[in-house]
Amino acid sequence: MKRCLILILTLILFTLPARGEEEEVSLFAGGSTAVPTASPGPSPAPAALPPADGARAELIDGIISEAKALFDKANGRPQRAHYAGDIYVCKNFTVHVFKENSGDFRMAAFPDAPLVIPNNLSREASKPYNYGIAWEDIAPEAGNPFYAAHSFYYDTNQSREENRERALQFMRETRRGDFFQMSADYQYGVGAHSLIFTRDYDPASNTVAWTDSNMNGLKRGGLRYGYVQYDAVREIGWFVDAFCQRGRGATLYRLREDITKP
Repeated sequence: MKRCLILILTLILFTLPARGEEEEVSLFAGGSTAVPTASPGPSPAPAALPPADGARAELIDGIISEAKALFDKANGRPQRAHYAGDIYVCKNFTVHVFKENSGDFRMAAFPDAPLVIPNNLSREASKPYNYGIAWEDIAPEAGNPFYAAHSFYYDTNQSREENRERALQFMRETRRGDFFQMSADYQYGVGAHSLIFTRDYDPASNTVAWTDSNMNGLKRGGLRYGYVQYDAVREIGWFVDAFCQRGRGATLYRLREDITKP
């Protein structure tokens, strides 16, 4: 009995952390990229020169027109969205339509920087939240023409009703040309999804309209195929139900006002 007690105490001592050791709880990855804390506020709109030639609207028109062209080409048929290089994977789709149109544009504040679109923040860097709420924090000087105009992170310090009201208000901020990034658990699946809004939020119908790929899909021969959508419409509550959950959220990324053509 005495021997068993000594053995138990020894095991307890060995399982305790050594003095000075702590569990890794850093909210940073690679020493540089910060993960937002609970319910962070939106990024401030960048101070930049105003557009002089309507180029921002032209870029948005081009992005949305490219999405429409891919939608028409698909003609209702699912497109392969399985491999890393397939443009019909959700984030690949939004990146593709941006890159197809961004080459002729710059930011007035940084005219020598070709425009880029950031990757999603990594899974590790997204902690303690789920992957898919935010993009990497790329400086505008490096060519990033987007800023986080509005964001929603589920706050466990608030009630479910309070979180939902904040999420609804977040969705009312939607504008045409906004890129939308969310971590969701909804009728089509669980995980990250990316899309582009094709219209401003409509308060009369309480709806938003968007274009995307692979929100919904199917499998053929072990490969994933996704449907392309254009001007798809839903009430904002549908989106709120998808991302207003513990550990999840969404961000509206908006192009800066100083988009111009050199």
